[in-house]
Amino acid sequence: MPRTFRAVAAVGAVALCVSLVACSNGTGGGDVAAVNGQKISRADFDHKLESGAAARQTLTQMVQQDLIDQYARDNKIDIPQSAVDKEEADIKAKYPAGQFESLLKQQGLTEADVQQILRQRLILEKAVASKIKVSDADVRAYFDKNHAVFDKPAQIRARHILVADLPTAQAVLAKLKAGGNWAALAKQFSTDPSSKDKGGELGFFGHGMMVKQFEDAAFGAKVGQIVGPVKSPFGYHIIQVEEKKPPTKASYASVQAQIRTQLTQQQEAQQIPVFLQNLRQTARIDVYDDRYKDAFPPPLPTPGASEVATPAASAAAAASAAPAPAASK
Repeated sequence: MPRTFRAVAAVGAVALCVSLVACSNGTGGGDVAAVNGQKISRADFDHKLESGAAARQTLTQMVQQDLIDQYARDNKIDIPQSAVDKEEADIKAKYPAGQFESLLKQQGLTEADVQQILRQRLILEKAVASKIKVSDADVRAYFDKNHAVFDKPAQIRARHILVADLPTAQAVLAKLKAGGNWAALAKQFSTDPSSKDKGGELGFFGHGMMVKQFEDAAFGAKVGQIVGPVKSPFGYHIIQVEEKKPPTKASYASVQAQIRTQLTQQQEAQQIPVFLQNLRQTARIDVYDDRYKDAFPPPLPTPGASEVATPAASAAAAASAAPAPAASK
């Protein structure tokens, strides 16, 4: 799974960890809420949290974070801040401006949370690096088998103004043909919240990405031509095509670095759960709360290097390996 998607998938689990830690740091007594005068005590609230599966998951995550940090310290693995910053910048670049920050804010996460899990993922990559083997032959074979995946279909870049009714669409079209400012008219009339403040810009898109009526009109227009009104389930569109890109066939040279990264990440996804399980098996984990005694059972005899990670360890590893924010300790 690409790192960006792993990041999004892990946000929810990490946010849960953050919220539980935050709750445990609240005031010691009193009430947390009241429903029509009937109070919910902090003791009952904390008991409910600490008795649930989420608390066990949080403890497991925190133990795993400590194991990774200890491994890095013992093996003198130092991740420079510049490497963490680059990872974070690469992830942010895959989102529209401000969207990544909004996602973190929705989940109650901080910049420190982001940096922590990125640093730990880089530690894990270094820890399993010696087991990752991706040869030139592997990359070439993958390209030969999947080359069509890397081909780029025809694309166009367009802008539009979307309105609710035909008379308004005709009026807007007349203003544009009379030399009206497209960005100003989009801001004034368009009902598309995602593009009206950007001059109606939609960016590049290919076949199958827009509703059929819009797509047929856009792909049938010449560059610079204004077409419409075009009726779709969303209303009436005035469309202008700004640029066209013909379909292109991917060359091996243009995608070999991308394939190598993809194959490397696939192997990391297999090796990291095994590595984390081994960390747990060789660690002494003392649990003082009886409710969580079975969260870390004594290690079983190791049958050999071919041992497969348990589903629980694999799931925990996936969360730590993902480039999403993690709770600060």
